[in-house]
Parts: sequence; structure tokens; C-alpha cells
Amino acid sequence: MTIWNKPISRRHTLALTGGGLLAAGLGVRPSQAAMAEIRQGYQTNMWGMPTYYLMHSGLLEKNGIKFQDFGVPSGNLTMQQMVARQVDLGTFAGPSFIIGNAKGGLVAIAKIENVGKTARVMARKDLGITKVEQLRGKKVANQTGSSIGNIFVDQIATKAGLHKGDYQEIRTNVNDMVSAMAAKTVDAMVCVEPYNAIAEDEGIANTLVDFYSFDKLPVFMAATPEFVDKNPDTVVAYLKAWLECAKQFKTEYDKVSETVYKFYTSKGYKMSKGTFAKALGRVEVDPGWPADLDPYMQHHAEVLIKAKKIKKAPDWNTAFRKDFLKKAMG
Repeated sequence: MTIWNKPISRRHTLALTGGGLLAAGLGVRPSQAAMAEIRQGYQTNMWGMPTYYLMHSGLLEKNGIKFQDFGVPSGNLTMQQMVARQVDLGTFAGPSFIIGNAKGGLVAIAKIENVGKTARVMARKDLGITKVEQLRGKKVANQTGSSIGNIFVDQIATKAGLHKGDYQEIRTNVNDMVSAMAAKTVDAMVCVEPYNAIAEDEGIANTLVDFYSFDKLPVFMAATPEFVDKNPDTVVAYLKAWLECAKQFKTEYDKVSETVYKFYTSKGYKMSKGTFAKALGRVEVDPGWPADLDPYMQHHAEVLIKAKKIKKAPDWNTAFRKDFLKKAMG
């Protein structure tokens, strides 16, 4: 078994240069040549793979957009990069977005996907653990500060009667968790795809619970307020590319799957295409603004306030910039 645990180095990807080439070669309107270049943050777990595919699909180029990409193990790290103004756009789930809004005024330009089916609490198979409450006194690998980390600590564990101190939380990046489980340095992990599918297929771990029953885990495309204020046309064109990307996830899934599969195998993962297809299939790509999103996010804000991670809930009227997607869909 080979588990990749090497950091991904920064890779600059310039889509195309020259307004004439854009207009002549791809049918893009000459006015689009003035689009701002995007510093795109994304996580290298399965949550970030729709964004990875977007960057490798040609859809950004089609819409006249140049970009640089910044890959990190999890979305909370992307959020931190955005708060530090090192990247302009990036994806992460609700709790991380709320914290990013509190710390850096980040705004959301769309709900991009639901990933509740990709996140699981898993235990080492040799321990015979079948329920979350059996993790009392155990070592639990967790990406501390991440959305799934916060949901596990604040909701899943507490519902099972476990509070901080009842288990030993081991701070671990999600891409290192399967190796830690295999080495038996931890007893359980709070992790995401494709690592869960790898652990399951390798016989290392079994699932205690997935997050979908607790939380559908909508993932947002967030942006720094400065970027959206200075580049509204770029944001609209960017979201148009996302709408096309979502269609390809539905109509050209084999192409999407192959592109993302090559990413993981190029980094040293060894998994069957079947295993990978199951993992990617748990991501629901559907850009939009669901009607129940505001109360859902208010609930998460109240959880974070109670946990003393933020002082007050965001103003959703300003935190959610719904106008850009409306224009993109018009």
C-alpha cells in the first residue's frame, strides 16, 4: 500500500496570454481579455477536486480567465491563506467559512457542492469498534480547526456523550491519516475521501458514521471582499465556468473522473478506478443558493459562538453575495 503524504508544491498555471489569441482561438469576446487573474486556493482532498477539474477542463480559459493554483491538504488552510490575502478564491465548508468571515471578512459567491457523504468517522478494523461512543479513551486523528473537525468535536462526539478530554485528539492532516491508522499510532480518524475509500478497501478501517446524517456539508466558493469589489465581471465569468463544470459532472462523468484519477495516481496513490469512482461519486456538484442555507448557517454560527470560536454570527445579507451567481445564470 502506498499512501501519498508529500506536500504539493505551489504550481503557477497561466491559462492563456494575449487578448487576440483568446478572441481568435477560443471564441471569447475581446472584452474578456481584461479579466483579472485569479489566485485559486483548493484542498487536495476530494472536496477540492471539482475545483481542480475546473482548472484543468479548459472552462476558465473559455471564459477568458487566467489563474494560479494553490493546493493545500484541507479547506481550513485555504481559509487561512485567504484571511492572510495570499489567495483570492477558495472552497471550504460552512464552519470554516463562518470563521473566515469573522477573521477576514470573507464572502461567499456560491454554494458549489455538498460533501456530507464524503466525510466519515472511521476506526481501526482490528479494534472491533462499531460506535462513536466507543472512542472514549482512544486516540482520534482530526484535522483540528477544519469544518469536519469542528463538526465532529461540537456535534457528533457530543451527541455520543464524548467531550474534550474523553478522547485524545491527535492533530493530523487528512492526507496523513491512513498512514497513521496503518501504523497503529491512532485508533480512529475523522477524514474525507479518497482516504476513507482507501482505508476501507485496504482493510485498515471500518466506518462508524458518515456526516450526511448530521450534515449535508455544503461547500462554498469563498472570496476576499477586495477581489469581488474590484473584479465583478471576472467573478461573473468565473461562475459561468462553474455552471458549465457542474454540467460536465453530470454529462461527462467519465472524463471528469479520469482527470481527477490521474491527479491522485500522479501523487503516488495506488487505488483502483472503481475505488476512486466511489469516492468521487460522493461529491454532489450543484452551484446555487438553496432556500434552507441561511438557517443552516445560522445554526453553525450559534454552535461556534457557544464553543467560543467566534463572537457573533455573520450578517448573511453581506456574507452571501448572491448577486453574482444570479448574473451568471441570467
